[in-house]
Amino acid sequence: MAREQKVYDRYQRPLRDLRISVTDRCNFRCRYCMPEETFGPDYEFLPKASLLSFEEITRLAKVFVGMGVEKIRLTGGEPLLRKDLSVLVHMLSSIDGIKDIALTTNASLLKKHAVSLKEAGLDRVNVSLDAIHDETFGKMNGRGTKIKPVLDGIQAATDAGLGVKINMVVQKGVNDHEIIPMAAYFRHSGHVVRFIEYMDVGNSNGWKFDHVVSKKEIVDAISDLYPLEEVEPAYYGEVANRFTYLDGAGEIGVISSVSDSFCANCTRARLSADGALYTCLFSSKGTSLRNPLRNGATDSQMADLLHSVWKGRDDRYSDERTEEGVEKREKIEMSFIGG
Repeated sequence: MAREQKVYDRYQRPLRDLRISVTDRCNFRCRYCMPEETFGPDYEFLPKASLLSFEEITRLAKVFVGMGVEKIRLTGGEPLLRKDLSVLVHMLSSIDGIKDIALTTNASLLKKHAVSLKEAGLDRVNVSLDAIHDETFGKMNGRGTKIKPVLDGIQAATDAGLGVKINMVVQKGVNDHEIIPMAAYFRHSGHVVRFIEYMDVGNSNGWKFDHVVSKKEIVDAISDLYPLEEVEPAYYGEVANRFTYLDGAGEIGVISSVSDSFCANCTRARLSADGALYTCLFSSKGTSLRNPLRNGATDSQMADLLHSVWKGRDDRYSDERTEEGVEKREKIEMSFIGG
């Protein structure tokens, strides 16, 4: 498909990044994403037949590339729960035009899969890690899982030659005391820790404005001990503000969707595990791609559908967020479309 079909939304934001959820299941129950009281033993996850097959994902990815997508990130749920994920990575890596394939994971299963994923064509992993101490980490993940399997997964990814970034969602009164220990642990490691303001994704995590630790608070806390200097974004649409340590120990990032919206440069589309297209992390509704795909739509017809959805995109949720609006608006759960 010709690259001339590159598409822009109503605010002239290009489509460049595609995040593909390969499962809605996870082995953790992090409170900001899949709290146990909602996602308990009786919760009904998607049946296998509802999930997009690897062949369907690859076919859609090719259509997305024809619209301008250059980067793909595989998400969940926990994507490593999807059997034979390296097969999908290999299929995607063979698509001409894709410049980067990443994986968002809690890394508890990564040690086993790091080498096969790298060999299949994976470029990097984003590891969700919300604390460096076992007690806090066990509470955060809702399973009592200790930190060692995650650190082993990070090391395995590093040894395999994968790029590694660490993502920490910071919640006031829950794990904000771990900001400095996380920064200290990964200084000089070569890995970038990205501190993420607690966001109101989905409707089950009980989010409130006063639960947020702001970008300024995070940067000030770290800089008091390890002085920082802000640097320019690495590329258009980068979601994290970048800061380097003045002593040369590396860099951190802060993702500040609440206090410092980045809607104006958002280039990301999201494909849910059951094949619906969402144009914003905070979307209420998606557009099914699975149904027309399974009903015989051609690649050209799928491209027309994608073009129509993206051209009509006017999402600016973080720009418009209010506490009253948060309480009234129904949003898709993050576990369903990834972060």
